Amino acid sequence: MHDWPGDLAPLAGGWGPVVGDFLASPAGQALDRQLRARLAAGATVYPPQPWRALALTPPERVKVVILGQDPYHGPGQATGLAFDVPPGVRTPPSLRNIFKELARSHGRPPATGAGLLEHWARQGVLLLNTSLTVEAGQAASHARLGWQTLTDAVLAHLAAHPAPRAYLLWGAHAQARAPRAQPGVPQLVLAANHPSPLSALRPPEPFIGCDHFRKADAFLVAQGQTPIDWLGEHMEDGPAQGAAA
Repeated sequence: MHDWPGDLAPLAGGWGPVVGDFLASPAGQALDRQLRARLAAGATVYPPQPWRALALTPPERVKVVILGQDPYHGPGQATGLAFDVPPGVRTPPSLRNIFKELARSHGRPPATGAGLLEHWARQGVLLLNTSLTVEAGQAASHARLGWQTLTDAVLAHLAAHPAPRAYLLWGAHAQARAPRAQPGVPQLVLAANHPSPLSALRPPEPFIGCDHFRKADAFLVAQGQTPIDWLGEHMEDGPAQGAAA
């Protein structure tokens, strides 16, 4: 990332007001000062487009929320979508386990080539890291800059505009931000271990075998919504939209 805060135009009419309020807040101003200082000092900060998850999945389109932690800190890995990597980059272990669980639950492997997670995002899957930036080679280096204030504001905005949504919370970090139940608003909250190899098979809620993708689809269909094309079988057809017929 060379230009902070970068291009906010793609957020207009969507998450723009939430991001604008955050950047104007004391927490946002403090984060702004720290990021500018690190960039001025020559730090390499990833990803190039920190707002990408919010730009691809505006609030009115959100059907599923998946929370990550911080972006990948290796060169050329982070895309601005939680767990995603660009074309041609070796699949990280956590994403490999996500693909493994998809293959297990659906009986066939996903299209693991370029664009699968972007395909999810365009269908209404908000792939949001709780820290939107990280420094090269330093995991969780921006975890205390104040990004969680924005994450909480995003989740609060969704809560203030109730609609049927599924929340897939993988690991204690994501589960700490579980949404509160809202009377009369159908929502599905699923918890499992993080897909990291360190925890994916461990009790009490192993990620492998959690069946979250099928459960989320069953919930969406029950609410009259189109299920998510998790496997990417219709990527060439463009993003699915709207309610089921």
